[in-house]
Amino acid sequence: MTARNTLIAYTFMLPFLILLVVYHTWPVIFGTYLAFTKYNIISPPQWVGLANFRELFADGQFWSGLRNSLKYILVVPVIQIIAILVALLVNRPLKGIGFFRTAYYVPVVTSFAVVGLIWNWMYQQGGPVTAVLGFLGLPQNGSFLNNPATALYAVMFVTLWKGIGYYMVLYLAGLQGISPELEEAATIDGATRTQVFWNITLPGLRPTILVCSLMSTISAIKVFEEIYVMTQGGPAGSTYSALFYTYSRAFVDFQYGLAAAAGIIIAVISILFGLINFKLTRGGKVDA
Repeated sequence: MTARNTLIAYTFMLPFLILLVVYHTWPVIFGTYLAFTKYNIISPPQWVGLANFRELFADGQFWSGLRNSLKYILVVPVIQIIAILVALLVNRPLKGIGFFRTAYYVPVVTSFAVVGLIWNWMYQQGGPVTAVLGFLGLPQNGSFLNNPATALYAVMFVTLWKGIGYYMVLYLAGLQGISPELEEAATIDGATRTQVFWNITLPGLRPTILVCSLMSTISAIKVFEEIYVMTQGGPAGSTYSALFYTYSRAFVDFQYGLAAAAGIIIAVISILFGLINFKLTRGGKVDA
């Protein structure tokens, strides 16, 4: 009976498993193989061993892109802190709170092509951002996206603005999963709001923090869409990311082996930062 039920279960799962193998498992295996070959899609792959990795390590453009991708991780703690604060704000039973929850989430469902065009206009000389800076008496050095010193941080701010709503929803779900009796008991015992937050709310959010920080860190390391839409890696390579390097090698230079090798390095770095996230959040375990 158990074997029959197992067979039925796997029969229902079969269509999904086939799609998983075709569109995920096989590309990973084939991409790993390509990392050790010279391949330009026209000629068959030629095994070259570690030659692609040696070329990457000697390529200053790859290291520049990798540095920018690692610098992009600065977005992660900022976006998580703001998302938690916004989730705490919209978790209150206030009048019209549904409108604010929706308003914070609107950027998430907006296409990045649209978001990129809007922020390109806002950042340009004479746009709203420079106008506000001028009104406040702050210095203006032309468009933020045309200045190598500010371009990457300008793109990072757009990522921050667009992603807050997404993580807010996840943290809101986490907050609503924390027993209100615990907070009420702590308040009755004389704990302040700050003490309740640090000793009950934040530990209760630890599993959500782990999930959100993992997703945010991996997205930061693999940043591409924002760069492609807003700057194309410029100016002067100041926003050139590791994944943009992979894209350029594969779809501009048709060096698929080199691109696959870069992809493996990015994946390994993502795994390492994932392990760091597990360590910092204690594996997402809630204190007993």
